[in-house]
Amino acid sequence: MKVEVESRKMIKPVTATPSELRSYKISIIDELNPSMHVIRILYYPSSSPDSAAAIAAGKLQINLEESLARILPLFYPLAGRYIKDKHMVDCNDEGAEFSVASVDCDLVTVLTGGSSAAEQLNHLLPLEIGAADEPTDPILALRINKFRCGGVAIGVCASHRISDSASLGIFLTALADAAAGRESAVIKPDFDSPVFFPSENLPPLDFGVSRTRDTSVVCERFLFDKNAISTLRDTANPEWRSSAGRPPSRVVVVSTVLTQALLRADRAKNGGVSRASLIAQAINVRERTIPPVSKHAWGTWVSLSYLEHTAEQTNHSLEVDEYPGLVRKMRETTMQGVKDCPRILSDKQFGRWVLVDSYFDAAKKASSTDFKVIWITDWSKFGEYELDFGFGKPVWVSLADVPLQDLFILMNTKHNDGIEAWVYLHESDMPFFRQEYEDIVQSMLIADPKTHAHYH
Repeated sequence: MKVEVESRKMIKPVTATPSELRSYKISIIDELNPSMHVIRILYYPSSSPDSAAAIAAGKLQINLEESLARILPLFYPLAGRYIKDKHMVDCNDEGAEFSVASVDCDLVTVLTGGSSAAEQLNHLLPLEIGAADEPTDPILALRINKFRCGGVAIGVCASHRISDSASLGIFLTALADAAAGRESAVIKPDFDSPVFFPSENLPPLDFGVSRTRDTSVVCERFLFDKNAISTLRDTANPEWRSSAGRPPSRVVVVSTVLTQALLRADRAKNGGVSRASLIAQAINVRERTIPPVSKHAWGTWVSLSYLEHTAEQTNHSLEVDEYPGLVRKMRETTMQGVKDCPRILSDKQFGRWVLVDSYFDAAKKASSTDFKVIWITDWSKFGEYELDFGFGKPVWVSLADVPLQDLFILMNTKHNDGIEAWVYLHESDMPFFRQEYEDIVQSMLIADPKTHAHYH
């Protein structure tokens, strides 16, 4: 898949940022993020010859450029530049980067997997994922990738220094509303996170992210359709259908399968010896605090729930028949994390521990040879498949090759009934993981021929 950039420019806000908003001092939570971008790629087919002609004529490009300029005053830090020695954004209206590229294949080639290895998808992004935090780096970049068939892929990068994945979802919703003429619906975000948790001028946590792509970190996608999830739920709790209780969520059951597979892979790679483990599951705290943080709050509003095991407990949890027990523990841990959210703002000492200090502790364990730390984040609830820029909804929403190890990112599927898991591991771990994953899935799912969970 060859991608050739045709044009690149900076889109500035239509109105200047007021002087009182010129300096945006980031929160302590944002300070800890690695130097990288949060990403998304949205794929839209050419639904008719007319839409293909419109794209070819540049109407889509003009519409998105104008819409971006109109909403940037609401998202004013995205048009600025980060000054890392001051831990602040200079909201100088230099602009967001906007580029257009041509791709030498049809969109269907990517959608059917012919060129959809994760590292290929990185070519559809406007920036390298790790190219962030320098004074000349755009905080936001967007690219229209035009396929031969008339379809497009819109690649977006937003600096993780001031954004989390939910923030990017807020921006994309606002941009889609503006582009489709739904101006009255355009979201107005708030940038108050530094008020609650001010900067302490801390350095970012070191996750080994560099400005150039680390090819030793590899990605594979594992798709769990609705039948696979139904079977995983039944395996976890066969009685749920006849009881009043809710079934375990699709995120919990998928996370558990992946966690078991990675911990078993770690044991196999280490000669049959299990290590102590820590499973860190991200929780979006928006609208869960007291007083409630707005659902449109910008910045990193994420806590982590932790399930920690000794080496002996880790080893016990890896047996296939222990899957229901691990589902229960992961569910209970996540639920406790949600129950902790109301105290985050009302008890600042507790809030700092939840959002900052516990994160430091998990990162320290991740750098230790005595622990296996697994990071799990759920991006399945941000509504990307509803993003209509005026020419229909996306047929696929993807990530790319993210330079973080031992990470599971869970994405929604088009029909909102499955999970597409993006698994990021060191290249030496992936063969072990794939084998253990296949063994677990076959032991639980092969009895039902209508059920499948497969990988790409």
